[in-house]
Amino acid sequence: MYSEFLIPGDDEIFDTIGEWPEIQENGARVLTWHSDDGVLVLSYEAVTRSVRVLWSNNDGDSLMDVYREGATRLAFTSTSSTVGAQIDFSVGECAGVMEIDISPRVSVRDRLLFQ
Repeated sequence: MYSEFLIPGDDEIFDTIGEWPEIQENGARVLTWHSDDGVLVLSYEAVTRSVRVLWSNNDGDSLMDVYREGATRLAFTSTSSTVGAQIDFSVGECAGVMEIDISPRVSVRDRLLFQ
């Protein structure tokens, strides 16, 4: 069964995390964060329901590169001490969530399990 990929509008993203997504030619949105931990790039595309997370250290070495289709919801959170994103997925008989802490330290937790 097809599920729509619910994503916040660019204005809502800016209001929540203080960053504007860069818009690629294919319509994908890209957000890039630089920190002491390195560089985290989150890209997402509503039509293909796809998400890519690239995390590299400050020397440019790739720490993580995840591409996944079947995204159903993207949400951002921001408090006085943290910024994060949560992406829900539903792929066939599997469902899961990817939680990304962007600030103060980068961390990624990903679970995709049978329903």
